[in-house]
Amino acid sequence: MLFRIIGGGSNVLIADAGVQGVIVLSQARAVSFETQSDDLSVAAESGAAFGSVARRAVDRGLGGLEWATTIPGTIGGAVVGNAGAHGNDVAGWLIVAEILQHEGGKEYWSAERLEYAYRDSWLKRNPGEAVVLSATFRLEQSTKEQAKARASEYGAFRKRTQPPGASWGSMFKNPPGDHAGRLIEDAGLKGMRRGDIQISEQHANFFINLGDGTAEDAWKLIEAARRAVAKQFGIELETEIELLGNWEPTSEQAENAEGGRA
Repeated sequence: MLFRIIGGGSNVLIADAGVQGVIVLSQARAVSFETQSDDLSVAAESGAAFGSVARRAVDRGLGGLEWATTIPGTIGGAVVGNAGAHGNDVAGWLIVAEILQHEGGKEYWSAERLEYAYRDSWLKRNPGEAVVLSATFRLEQSTKEQAKARASEYGAFRKRTQPPGASWGSMFKNPPGDHAGRLIEDAGLKGMRRGDIQISEQHANFFINLGDGTAEDAWKLIEAARRAVAKQFGIELETEIELLGNWEPTSEQAENAEGGRA
């Protein structure tokens, strides 16, 4: 039977028809800090919120994860997707991840074994082959004042540059040497709507649910942005979010995706 494990679902778009199979929600959330040796670290189970773990480190005067304090989603999702912000990512701070394989049992994988790339990993490229049970991240000695100041700086930057409201975070990966938001904006798509889903007027790589948006609405905007950017700039945008369910476009969806603003 098909099954998928998800954490908070913050980086997932599920088709309106749902998913055939079993969705397992990880609720393992234990967190522990190692502060009695020179090798400072935090270990967290896969269902723990990544941002919360980072904030708990800050509250203890421990540095290293301040960049992650505003990242949504869980530890498991962050490890799979190589979550990152402000020039940092999971690959740069992960010591080891506890992995349960479909065949082969439990092992501890380093960042090298996870074969990390930009917002990508072996786990993401091979869904269903293994799941994250927990992860351990290195930390640095700091003070509560210094750590909180850095976290506040990152939080203020996020508020200045990213729109409020219900979104999936960055919809597309940034192509090499460019930014997906710039490409979508220069294609003239800021503010475009499909139903109750809108490309943000503030940051074009954020798609906002204005209240009653559907997955199909989001899919139409995704396809519209891809087509427009490919046509004008010759660049194929790749989604950063994960699509679950049947996402084969119907002829009507493809036709609508070619259209203008709703």
